[in-house]
This record gives sequence, C-alpha cells and structure tokens, in this order.
Amino acid sequence: QLSMLQEKIDHLERLLAENNEIISNIRDSVINLSESVEDGTKNSQGNISQGAGSHRLPSQQLSLPVDPEDCLFASQSGSQNSDVQMLDVYSLIPFDNPDGGVWKQGFDITYESHEWDTESLQVFVVPHSHNDPGWLKTFDDYFRDKTQYMLNNMVIKLKEDSRRKFMWSEISYLSKWWDVIDTQKKDAVKSLLENGQLEIVTGGWVMPDEAGPHYFALIDQLIEGHQWLEKNLATGVKPRSGWAIDPFGHSPTMAYLLKRAGFSHMLIQRVHYAVKKNFALHKTLEFFWRQNWDVGSVTDIFCHMMPFYSYDIPHTCGPDPKICCQFDFKRLPGGRVGCPWGIPPETIYPGNVQNRAQMLLDQYRKKSKLFQTKVVLAPLGDDFRYCERTEWDQQFKNYQLLFDYMNSQPQFNVKIQFGTLSDYFDAVDKADTKSGKSSQSMFPVLSGDFFTYADRDDHYWSGYFTSRPFYKRMDRVMESHLRDAEILYYLALRKAQKYKISKFLASSHYMALTEARRNLGLFQHHDAITGTAKDWVVVDYGTRLFHSLMNLKKIIGDSALLLILKDKHTYDSYSSDNFLEMDLEQKSQDSLPQKNIIRLSVEPSYLVFINSLVQ
Repeated sequence: QLSMLQEKIDHLERLLAENNEIISNIRDSVINLSESVEDGTKNSQGNISQGAGSHRLPSQQLSLPVDPEDCLFASQSGSQNSDVQMLDVYSLIPFDNPDGGVWKQGFDITYESHEWDTESLQVFVVPHSHNDPGWLKTFDDYFRDKTQYMLNNMVIKLKEDSRRKFMWSEISYLSKWWDVIDTQKKDAVKSLLENGQLEIVTGGWVMPDEAGPHYFALIDQLIEGHQWLEKNLATGVKPRSGWAIDPFGHSPTMAYLLKRAGFSHMLIQRVHYAVKKNFALHKTLEFFWRQNWDVGSVTDIFCHMMPFYSYDIPHTCGPDPKICCQFDFKRLPGGRVGCPWGIPPETIYPGNVQNRAQMLLDQYRKKSKLFQTKVVLAPLGDDFRYCERTEWDQQFKNYQLLFDYMNSQPQFNVKIQFGTLSDYFDAVDKADTKSGKSSQSMFPVLSGDFFTYADRDDHYWSGYFTSRPFYKRMDRVMESHLRDAEILYYLALRKAQKYKISKFLASSHYMALTEARRNLGLFQHHDAITGTAKDWVVVDYGTRLFHSLMNLKKIIGDSALLLILKDKHTYDSYSSDNFLEMDLEQKSQDSLPQKNIIRLSVEPSYLVFINSLVQ
C-alpha cells in the first residue's frame, strides 16, 4: 500500500511539473505577443513587425466606408462614456438578499403626503395579456383554447367605452386570428389602432429569447412581424415601443436592434432581483441603454426596468403584493383563482370606493418613489388574461370606478387613467422636458447586459443556455438554409421570368419561404429555443422546423438546378430530386442528420457550393 501511495505521489508531482511548464510557455507567449503588438503599433506603415506571413499583408492600411450610425468602433477612438457599467455593478452588489419586508427582495418605501402638492402624480394603468406561442400547450392549442377568445372579446369590450385601452405584442397569434375573422372585425381593429385604444408593442413574430438566438433570427422575426402589420393593417401602424416582460435576462443586442428599427423606448422585466433593488435605491430603473462600443450616443434607447418580482398584477401596482392582489378583479370571490396572501379583492361600490382608492393610491405613490419622474406605469395583466368577457367587465368597470373617484378628489393630487406603453413613455418624455434638466442628467446612461437572471435566492436561470442542444443546432441549420434558399430563389426567379420557365414553382416556393421564416420566428420564442416548454410542445416546434427545412432543401435544389443549367429551357426535363443531393440527410424531426458519402467512379461527379455568408 505504501508503494502504491508513493507511485501516486510521484505521478502527481509529474503532473504538477508538466502544468508548470505549460503555464510558463503560456506566459512567454503572452509576453511575446504583447511585444509584437507594441512593435506593430510603432510601425508607421501599419505592418505587423513579427510573425510568419507578414509579407503577405498590404504595406498600407485599408480604408473602408463605415455607416455613420453603425460600427462606430471602427471609425472613432475614445473611451466608453456610460454612467452605469454593468460589470462594475455586479462587482459592487453584495448579493446578500436580506428580508425587505412587504417587498421581500427590496426595502421599505416611505413618502410625505405633500410631495405631490406642486406636481400631481400621473398614473397609467396598462391592460395587457401575455400570450406565449407555445409553453404548456402548443401554439395551435393555445390559440384554439384561449387566444382567439381574448382577441374576439378585445374588439367587443374596447368599443363599449372609448376610455378603455389595451396592448398586444405577439404578431404570430394576431396573424393566425386575422386569417379566420370577418371584414367587420378587421375594420374594428384598424379603428381601435387609429384612435389609440389599441397599441401594438414591439411587433415581432414572437417575444424572443435574448440569449440563445442568432441576431439573424432576431431581425428576421422582427421584420416578419412588421411586414405583416404593414400589409394587413396600415402603413401608419408601426410599433413605437419595445415590450419584453418574459425573456429570461436581457441583451444589449436586442436594445440595439430595436434602436436600429426606429424604436425610441423599451421595457424589460426579468432582471436579477439584486440588480433591481440596487437600481431602485439609486432611482436608475429608467436609463439610456448604450452599446459598450459606442463612444457617442447614437445607440442610446430609453429603457424602463420593472422594479418588482413579476409582471403579474400582484407585483405591478406597488411594493406590497398582498395589497396589489386585491386589485386583480379576476380574483374576486367565486372565481377559479384567488389571492395567495389570503385577502381577496372587493367589488367596488360607493360604500368602499374611498378606502379602496386610498389603498391603491398608496401603492402607486410608493412605486413612484423609485423613479425620477412623477409618472407611474402600472401594467394590468398576466399570462393569457382577458380570455373571458367576465374578466373584461371585472377589471375595466371596477378600475373605472376607482379612477373616477381618485380624479374627483383634489387632495389626492393624482390623474389616473387607462393607457398604453407609449402613452406612458410620452408622459415621461414630457415630464423630462418640463423638468428643465437635460435628459442625460435626469436619466443615466447604462452599458452592459442583464445576464444571468435570478428571480430568488441563488436560483440562476442558466440551464436554458444549453438545454435541448439538438434543437438549438436545428435552429442554426434552419437559419443557414433559409438564407441560402432566399438568395437562390430570387436569382432563379429572375431567370425563370426571363426565359419563361413555367415549371419553376415560383408561387408555392414563395409560400414555403414565408412559412419557413414564420416557423423559424416562432422558434425564437422565449419558451422555444430556450428548451423550457413541455416535451410535446418541443416536438411540435421540432416538427415545424423539420418540415420547413425539407421545403427549403427543395427550394435550394430547384433553384440551383435552374441556375447551373446552361440551356435554361431544358429545366422541364430534369428534377432536382434526382439531379442534386444535399450534403446532409435527416429522416425525422428527432433523428440525427447523416452525411451523404460521395462514391467516386470513372464517371465524373460534380459538387455545387453556395456560400451565403458573403451575400
């Protein structure tokens, strides 16, 4: 036994010696690299002074044109100038999670009653319904069981009172509903959009995850949603504000894409609770989000971070969920859902309106203390809400009684109403202008990201970064095939039109391309690419991707065949199924792809390459 122990010790010593040698080599390499970079910087011609292959580099720097609003890091020099850098924030926060009282993850909020004597509190209650395009049910099942009824009721109930407002995000559902409704309902939706009762926020095909998707897919689903809006509603219906309440952490890339899409404001929710508390303490829950590489301010977009635990009604009116839950009137006694804190809501009537209004106003005032302006955003919704007509009546009628009473009491110093997200941001912009301060002094500039998300204790939502890797890979394969197919289809279509090739399936291929974009967009949903949906829902996503992948391969084959034929008129004599084989074959949505092996013989074989990365 002693000899065996001695052998193990000797082995460990050898490993340590090897590791020391490796570390020493790495250190020497870093030193040599640093010296090389310094020498290269001093070289007036911009050449690399050391290293094999340096003779192949040009003797002078290449100057390429740069979009003035993009890639600023390539055309300017300077230091990053944000007020809040998230890397610094993470190093400063203690992450100790003490009990904050009624706001468990926060702190006690107090105020003086006279604080609104000179400037009234302005409150926007924003009704909404978060409709996941797949999670516990498939996209189609959710639409059949819930979403179609919510949208039908929306048209009826908003028309009953012009003071009512509502907000919608997921164009995938809106498109599916649009295909089955009559002209009268379509006209009603357009009217509600025109008079400001209904607002489309973000307008993407889905509310995407912000960690797993490639930026190609993020842009593609945003374009698909916006093009649908332009085609079916009106050219003037362009989303103004971003709304991301359920993605598990937030990326500056999404902020950048929204900015480039013409947005000026956005909202986020799922941020580490300790970060929220820190921002609430310093009143930095609203900020200008700037890219780390931006040495100017052209990428700035105004961002509102929701301060509390969730986007449901108990966590949106103020810091005390026990109080806020009493103003979720879907939870009235006799319903299917109650308040976990044990105190149910009360129907509003003249005998209790004063007391209930004061309770609710107290929460709004406390929430306002976390922000720079005296404008409060109070979202009023949750997952798949407002599917039943009774909830529309419960929420809107009871809140309107509270609004009427509050607005009639001068001593309350409050103006409260239903609103949309852009109504709120417009009021914040107006308050900012009236303050006399520059926007950069009232609201800080922030750079960085909001990963990794934790909603409580040390429950970090990081597993979804790598879960269900098979489907994450299929997503990337689908993206590359979609890009290939779109390019080849366009080129082949031009040839087919020029040479009058009637057999080229232009119409059916176009519809298949549209379906593929939408299936890819659907998979960017924050419960799809993340792998957080139920197993049978994942199979549904995978089946959609696989179906479109097969269609894209057919489009690629048909288009490539037409393009490579010298005599285009012989296209009718061939079939791409027999003429061209793809490099990978996959038999089903859950089977591993297999590489095609090229069998060489005396007869020549041909390879056809396409590289869409250069397009």
